Amino acid sequence: MFSGKVIKLGDDVNTDLVIAGRYKFRSVSVEDMAKHIFEDIDPTLASRIKPGDIVVAGKNFGCGSSREQAPRVMVVAGIAAVFAKSFARIFFRNAINVGLPVLAVDEKFVDSTFEADFLEVDLAKSTVRNVTRNLEVNFKPFPQQLLQILEAGGLVSYVKKKGALLWR
Repeated sequence: MFSGKVIKLGDDVNTDLVIAGRYKFRSVSVEDMAKHIFEDIDPTLASRIKPGDIVVAGKNFGCGSSREQAPRVMVVAGIAAVFAKSFARIFFRNAINVGLPVLAVDEKFVDSTFEADFLEVDLAKSTVRNVTRNLEVNFKPFPQQLLQILEAGGLVSYVKKKGALLWR
């Protein structure tokens, strides 16, 4: 279980809006790139993100390129999870691979959640509660294997801890 403050974004937040190409291609450090997260949406947003913040967005979050830098930069910036109406499939998989929970939730929940609301998330019970608005919804549970990858901090960490990709 974890909790955090909402960063509210809109529809079609593509990977170049998460981290612009001008930083992806000239910086070798994910930590340096994280200083510019969401810069083309709001130049001040990177400085306002605190560890544990949760992104809530509209449809098609993570569309665009298949590079892992976007979800990796989100993890390094301290974002705990992303809730959205829908995700680009490659972004979803990349996010799981780097240990970032990404969860599709009901449109009404997204539309009723606002910047700076406070959320409580229980991945094991598949629930998210907007404490500020007293709303709670269930989301589709993660398969056990994906939960294990997330709990390990991503696919590489999972393999290092378990020694293999065998589900035990």
